[in-house]
Amino acid sequence: MNTTTLPPEAAATLHPVDLAALLDLRPAEMALAVLSGLPLARRAETFGYLAPETQITIAALAPPRALAELVTAMDADERADLWARLPDAARESLGRALAATEREDIRTLSAYPSGTAGAVMTSEYAVLRPAMTARTAIEALRGQAASKETIQVAYVLSPQRRLIGTVSLEELVLALADRPVAEIMRTDPPFVRADEPAEQAARAVARYDLPAVPVINREDAMVGIVTADDAMDVAQAEATEDFEKAGGTGAGLVADLRRAGIAVMYRKRAGWLVALVFANILSGFGIAAFEDTIAANLVLVFFLPLLIASAGNAGSQAATLTVRALATGQVGLSDWSRMLGREVLVALALGLTMAAAVAGIGLWRGGPEVALVVALTMVLVVVAGSLVGMSLPFLLDRMKMDPASASAPLVTSIADVTGVLVYFGIAAAILPS
Repeated sequence: MNTTTLPPEAAATLHPVDLAALLDLRPAEMALAVLSGLPLARRAETFGYLAPETQITIAALAPPRALAELVTAMDADERADLWARLPDAARESLGRALAATEREDIRTLSAYPSGTAGAVMTSEYAVLRPAMTARTAIEALRGQAASKETIQVAYVLSPQRRLIGTVSLEELVLALADRPVAEIMRTDPPFVRADEPAEQAARAVARYDLPAVPVINREDAMVGIVTADDAMDVAQAEATEDFEKAGGTGAGLVADLRRAGIAVMYRKRAGWLVALVFANILSGFGIAAFEDTIAANLVLVFFLPLLIASAGNAGSQAATLTVRALATGQVGLSDWSRMLGREVLVALALGLTMAAAVAGIGLWRGGPEVALVVALTMVLVVVAGSLVGMSLPFLLDRMKMDPASASAPLVTSIADVTGVLVYFGIAAAILPS
């Protein structure tokens, strides 16, 4: 479809996600004009899918009353996200135009720190009382449906808003009309705390196969839910951040790669690369320390790239698996020693296999002694690289740092230095100088 013009009939038929993707490519004035021609509910849904930068620009162009109408129709969590992104002046103007209920709801949701479950939750959830019958509960949900994000699951609360249980719409429909909700509901449902990381909510949704997970505050009162679609967004954002850190670019580049300018891309990538330049100087010092051995056995240079690359590859593999396991909660700090023993055995088997593959080349290029040096080095560097790659994420997690920072460039650099020292150390001990 042409991205410079968008007929009104096309805007009315496109899915909100697809329409938002097109509007992100257009000038903000044109995007605002297209949105203004849509029904309010569709306008709010489409606006929620726009890139944050587009939302802010459109919010600055829209008249305060029209913006307030749009924001009121948005989901509660999306309202709070927009509010947090707006400049102070725009926030003040919008706050004056909003009704007191929406204004208070936004401020409540915006009070939670970014990255917590409270920051991504919505306050639009269905509430029932335990004394209700199935019939009256269905009637109550019918009355709440228009203003709630989902009624697929309702939350049974005490007068103090303590979470007693959950009940699905299907369970209410299938139950006898006069049966109390207290007898239908599921007690002790999974929940997360509002101040816990948002990733915990995403994990709970995935682990218990929930349409939404309830969020509890420090006083044990229910304050919101994190829906499955928001949990997916959290998981995707976390995976993207880990991917960026693993590549040594820091967070925030991949998500905005199309919009990122040269300066941003340079700033995101330069830090790690410059730091690793100095780390790799250690490899140069290691080579310099064994100049006599290298001069007497030039064939060693042939195997150097192969050996240090194998160490880096083994380390990167181990780091990737460990970071993923830590991120998904499959393992914790207490599992390090058990995983270390297993990794030693796996790395030893891998090293022996790779040593057997390279020993023949060593025999051909330099004779039995070179073949022995290369084979021993291969075993040791693969084991060392694997142990570094597996242990570094645990160490960073113990230091309250993101395990994803055990990036492939960092693990590879450590493996390179280790490989050089091990290789030439063995060669100096076995081969003549």
